[in-house]
Amino acid sequence: MLERFLSRDQFDSYEDFFANFSVKVPDHFNFAYDVLDRLASERGGERALVWCDEAGAGAEFTFADMKRLSDKAANVLVKGGVKKGDPVMVILKRRHEYWPVLLALHKIGAIGIPATHLLTVKDIIYRCASADITGIICVDDAELMCRVDEAEAKLERDSRASGTSTLAYKAFVRSVHTPADSDPASGAEEIFRRRNGGDPGHSPEGVFGDLVPWTDFNARMAEASENFSRPPERNANDDIMLLYFTSGTTGMPKMVRHNYVYPLGHILTAKYWQLVKDGGLHLTVADTGWAKAAWGKIYGQWICGAAVFVYDYDRFDPAAMLSVISRHRVTSFCAPPTIYRFFIKEELGAYDLSALESCCVAGEPLNPEIYDQFLAATGKKLREGYGQTELTLTLATYPWMKNKPGSMGLPSPGYDIDLIRDDGTSCDMGEEGQLVVRTGGGGPLGLFGGYYRDEKLTRSVWHDDIYYTGDMAWRDEDGYYWFVGRSDDVIKSSGYRIGPFEVESALLEHPAVLECAVTGAPDPDRGTVVKATVILAKGWTASDELKKELQDHVKKTTAAYKYPRIVEFVDELPKTISGKIRRLEIREGDRGE
Repeated sequence: MLERFLSRDQFDSYEDFFANFSVKVPDHFNFAYDVLDRLASERGGERALVWCDEAGAGAEFTFADMKRLSDKAANVLVKGGVKKGDPVMVILKRRHEYWPVLLALHKIGAIGIPATHLLTVKDIIYRCASADITGIICVDDAELMCRVDEAEAKLERDSRASGTSTLAYKAFVRSVHTPADSDPASGAEEIFRRRNGGDPGHSPEGVFGDLVPWTDFNARMAEASENFSRPPERNANDDIMLLYFTSGTTGMPKMVRHNYVYPLGHILTAKYWQLVKDGGLHLTVADTGWAKAAWGKIYGQWICGAAVFVYDYDRFDPAAMLSVISRHRVTSFCAPPTIYRFFIKEELGAYDLSALESCCVAGEPLNPEIYDQFLAATGKKLREGYGQTELTLTLATYPWMKNKPGSMGLPSPGYDIDLIRDDGTSCDMGEEGQLVVRTGGGGPLGLFGGYYRDEKLTRSVWHDDIYYTGDMAWRDEDGYYWFVGRSDDVIKSSGYRIGPFEVESALLEHPAVLECAVTGAPDPDRGTVVKATVILAKGWTASDELKKELQDHVKKTTAAYKYPRIVEFVDELPKTISGKIRRLEIREGDRGE
């Protein structure tokens, strides 16, 4: 499969790789037809997806299975009224049905909008209104289905006043553990009734009876034809294939637009960073509602001939995850640093990780202490990578490079990276600046097409052939980049610029600190001082003595002027639904006080 898209896939050095890697992009490329269906034709009996859940259920699907199921799903959706260009939100957690549903949307030419099951009613309303979502397919969770109903009721009420359209299609996907004779829709209606004080027909919105009925997706799949023909009106490469809502760490979520060639941008991700292998089994720890799933759970992995491993769980248990990695002989693994932080607290020698050949890390900067402990316990080096929902793999530690724990690595082929000052000039070595992507040559493959329906916002971050990531970094003498923090999160205190990550990293090395966030707090004398908001590990108690101990620890671990003059102990930190810390909320709280 790779030879269709790469004229060359072997390189002698990073320099050779950066200069000579290129992807051949076909016209009217559609991953579902041009990759999946071709794999089904040529390698149909080989495994494509291995799935298991925390309750012990499991399933395995070949490429031929995936073609058959995605064709059936496409027929179900078309019969339900979904057509080319329709935005459809998919809330399927880590259920194996996510793959045929997403592929079916690609085959129809509809717009897939992956989303998390943690969305509130307000979140669902915002997404439906912002993208004119016409359909929602979700798990058979009565509480989630009720939230969808409540959002639809509010949208229906508003649409009567404005004349806009609302949802036209809703379907739920049954869990393997849901009894066949149960009706999740009835459970959702009962929750709706209780919340609205009785008969849902007399709810405050007064429109429950007008809501689109829920469709049992599994039942429709059982009845559907296994043959789906590619529509005569083929997609253009620039058509919208995916919309991702960002996690909203600094404001309302943005709608990131990706086109049909986006999957080809993840050949880099899978082959040269995750080091997936033909016939191997790859696990990326991510819910399907987030862009990380596109990075590690479908596109690049299948193009490279690797199968995707999916561990479906609600509560993360490091011992359980290590057990499934061992039992299923996972060959490559990618996860955020938090996962590895829990792993190193386990007895890693008790697990057979001999099949595991490659481990990488992304999502937030890696604390070098985690790198060292994982290496000592397993002999495996963690390779870091950096990107955004708007981008593909932008910087990484590639196979030919020396590992520098904590570094983002070197630029990916196709990415013209620079660090710039506030005045737009380029930074010198060791100088902090904003990380940007110069796009004068057309930009890298997989770069987003802008924010959907918001040209003003797009122009604010992408103008004059420069995309501004909003992330601050510095570059060392070898050209490696080092993350400092979001530009909004960098603290300016007494003439110094202080990145929160370095202070957080120092605090996390202290055994008392389970989790922390470093921000700037108002100060009458210095303008701003460093503040650490800390969650304590089990067995530790907040005290003035511990505050002093943590401050002294930071002074010894990093530059003394970076120590937190304010230390606040809390039970939880404000986070987005994707689990990222909202430092903005902490700063706003301090300004309010």
